[in-house]
Amino acid sequence: MISAIILAGGKGKRMGAKVSKQYIEINGKPILYYTLKKFTACQDINRIILVLPRDEIEYCIKEVLEKYSLKVDLIVEGGKERQDSVFNALEEIKNDEIVLIHDGARPFVSERIIIDGIKYAKLYGAAAPGVIPKDTIKIKDENGFSLSTPNRQDLMAIQTPQVFKFDLIKECHKKIKQDKLIVTDDTMVVEAYNNRVYLYEGDYTNIKVTTPEDLILAERLI
Repeated sequence: MISAIILAGGKGKRMGAKVSKQYIEINGKPILYYTLKKFTACQDINRIILVLPRDEIEYCIKEVLEKYSLKVDLIVEGGKERQDSVFNALEEIKNDEIVLIHDGARPFVSERIIIDGIKYAKLYGAAAPGVIPKDTIKIKDENGFSLSTPNRQDLMAIQTPQVFKFDLIKECHKKIKQDKLIVTDDTMVVEAYNNRVYLYEGDYTNIKVTTPEDLILAERLI
């Protein structure tokens, strides 16, 4: 079994919208619709687990899943932080081989990125797509002055889905919960316990819709 966990708990404060960002419409349909369509269309995915805040479950079922005839296999209530939401979803999985963890507000993921992630996770245990930053990146000090300029070819901006062997990601999530570690994504979860993550080629169009400027690009991409 290969499961995809779709995290749709973002409130979208940077977007300044009245609804959570995954429900903002692009070309007449909510962002989450496009994300779910990519995974339901992928033959390699056996199960889709959608993670939602408790107070949005009923709305999402009515305004997204039923309205657009989208099928998910399980809806899980999210937690306080992103890592809590992932853990709640992992608790619902028993003996899968591979788990993909994807942002609900990242609607332009390609089938190639999904399939490559599964392939590399089977080979290396953990994999994530990424792109080389287009801008020069600076390391700054506490006073705001530039300290150094890393080689751009050594850097990657990491995207989702982040893909793992189930046993590995479940065990590492249990450990960070016990050790009370704070992480911002799931590659950090496995790296915290000396596991390597294979980084493969993502796509510059695989954007996370976070700000009003992202919506302008999203309209063009649709």
